Amino acid sequence: MANISISAESKNRSWQRTKKQLVPFAYLSPTILLLTVLSLIPIAIVFYYSLMDNVIITRTPPAFVGVNNYIEILTDNVFFQALRNTLYLTIMSVIIHLILGLAFAMLLNTKVIGPGTRALFRVVYILPWVFTASIIAILWRLLLNPNGIINYLLVEGGLASAQIEWLGSRDLALHAVTFINIWSGYPFYMVSLLAGLQGIPSDLYDAGTIDGANRRQLFRYITLPQLKPIIISLAMLDFIWTTHQFTLIWMTTGGGPIRATEMLSTFTYKLAFSSYKFSLASATAFVILTLSIIVALFYVRNQRATD
Repeated sequence: MANISISAESKNRSWQRTKKQLVPFAYLSPTILLLTVLSLIPIAIVFYYSLMDNVIITRTPPAFVGVNNYIEILTDNVFFQALRNTLYLTIMSVIIHLILGLAFAMLLNTKVIGPGTRALFRVVYILPWVFTASIIAILWRLLLNPNGIINYLLVEGGLASAQIEWLGSRDLALHAVTFINIWSGYPFYMVSLLAGLQGIPSDLYDAGTIDGANRRQLFRYITLPQLKPIIISLAMLDFIWTTHQFTLIWMTTGGGPIRATEMLSTFTYKLAFSSYKFSLASATAFVILTLSIIVALFYVRNQRATD
C-alpha cells in the first residue's frame, strides 16, 4: 500500500510539473495557431507548388517535377538581372539610409539649434515616413515627369538642356527609384538613432572631453560603439524589407523600361499573374524566402549577442 501511495504521489507530482510547463504554451496557443494558418501553411503550399507543374490554373493535372523549377529559375538571365537590381537597390538604400538617418539624428540631438527650430526640423524630416508607398510613388511620378517641376527647374536653371526621362530611361530609372526609396525610408533610421543618441549617458562625453578628446574622437570612440547594436539591427531589418519592395517599384516603373528596374518581387509577380507560371513563381518566392531567412538568422544571432 505504501508503494502504491508513493507511486501515485510521484505521478501526481510529475503531472503537476508537466502542467506547469504547458501553461506558457496555452497562453501562446492563439499566436501559434495564427502563425500556422497565416505563415506556415502558406509557406508549405508554396513549397509544394514549387516542386510541381501545372498548378492552380490548368486543364491538365499537376505533375511532380522535383527541382526542375528551381533549375529553370536559377539559369534564367532575367532572374539574375532582377537579383542584381534588387541588390543594388537594397545595398544603396541601406548605406545611404544609415548616413542620412545618423546625420539628421545628430542634428536633431544637438543643442546648437533652438527648441522651436528643432521641432520644425523633426516635422519636416519625418514627413516621408507619414506617406504610404502608393502616395510616394504617385508623388514622385508627378515630380519626375518629363513635364514635371523637377525638369522645369533644371531647364530654367540651366542645369539641363532638355527634359529628362527619369523613370523612362534605362540608364536613369534604377537610380531614380533607388533615390525615391532612400527618401521614403531614412526617417526610420533617424527616429531609431535619435532615440539611441538620447540614451547615451552624458557622463561618457564629459569624461572623454576631460581626457582631451575632440569631437571626431568622441563620435568614433563613444557615439558609434554605443549605437552599434541599433545600427546592425536597423541595417538587417532594412535589408530584408527592401528586398521585398514591390509597391514603390510597381507603381513607378512596373519593372521597366525593358526590365531596367525589374526586382525579385516584380519578377515573381509577373511570373504568377502575367504569365500564369505559378510553379516558377513559387520557386522564385521560395528562393527569396531562403535569402531572407539567411539574413534573419544573422539578425537573431546579433540580437542574442547584444542581450
